[in-house]
Order: sequence, then C-alpha cells, then structure tokens
Amino acid sequence: MEIIFATNNAHKLEEVRSVLGAKFKVLSLSDIGCNVEVEETSDTFEGNALLKAQYVYEQYNMPCFSDDSGLEVDVLFNAPGVYSARYGGEHGNHEKNMDKLLNSLMGQSNRKARFRTVLCYLNEVGEVHYFNGVVNGIILSKKQGAAGFGYDPLFLPHGHNLTFAQMTPEAKNKISHRALAVNELLNFLQP
Repeated sequence: MEIIFATNNAHKLEEVRSVLGAKFKVLSLSDIGCNVEVEETSDTFEGNALLKAQYVYEQYNMPCFSDDSGLEVDVLFNAPGVYSARYGGEHGNHEKNMDKLLNSLMGQSNRKARFRTVLCYLNEVGEVHYFNGVVNGIILSKKQGAAGFGYDPLFLPHGHNLTFAQMTPEAKNKISHRALAVNELLNFLQP
C-alpha cells in the first residue's frame, strides 16, 4: 500500500521509512511531484500537522499523513514548541536554535524537556486521526554528538546515557518521539 508522508525533510523521511518501510511504500512530497511548502500557521502541533495533511489530501486525493514536532522545555513554558525549527530566528538553522536555547537556560537548574510529535493521518475518505509520540529527557549544558539533527546534540532522553546525536540512527529510531507516533499510526493501519 502506498501512503504519502507530507514532507521533503530527508531526516524525517528516513526515520518514518525505517518504521513503515516493510509494510508500506512511503512517498514523499517530491515523489508525488508536490513542490509546495505548506506554511505552518497554527500555534499547535495538531493544527500544523492538519494543515499539511489536508493540503496534500485535497490536491492528490490519496491517504496521507503529516507531522509537526518540537522541543518543549519546562522552565521556558514549553518553548520553543511549535517554533522549534525557527527558534533562533532563521528557519532550519540548528546551530542558532541550539545557541539560543543554551542562552535561555543559562543558570537554570531545571532542564527538564520533551520532544513531542503529533501525526495527522487522513484516510481515503478524508477522516482525520491523530497520533502522538513523546520522549522525556533533559537539556545538557553543552552539545554532545554529531549525528541527528535539530536539538539532538543537547537532548539526553531519560534512561539513556547518550544524546540523540550520539546514538546510531537505528537506536534513535527505536525510541524517538516520531518513531513512537509512527508506531501508533502503524498499529492503527494494521489492527
């Protein structure tokens, strides 16, 4: 079965295909010839995921899903949240985002945080379903590791002694927020 993942983000696509790949042919936006970047104008993960999935469903009339993910830091009142990718002022600049986060947490003892993903799936008749994934952890005071993307070098998940950026992609994909949400989707699609 083919299913569209409304993204062209190579990291996200790789992560999702590692979970769904054996059971589904996961198509990216570029695979279906969609070059539109749907603006994330909602102030919630659910809203942004719905905007992207709805656009693709309406244009291509195929089952599809989209995600919105971000880092929520307790002491920052869940910031950067939906603004995680542009927290440092420039969309997708991971170094600026991490530097701003470190500056915002300077002198803070509470470094509790979570990565959160919300998937929005529209089936063949346009019904909307949401799936969530959360990984709790802490923000370190300095970057560790070179793999991954986003805030991975700063995030130490509970119960682990490696940051997401120090883990192999396979190890991260087993415990990540996105993998948890995608596994919920997989369970829904194959009851």
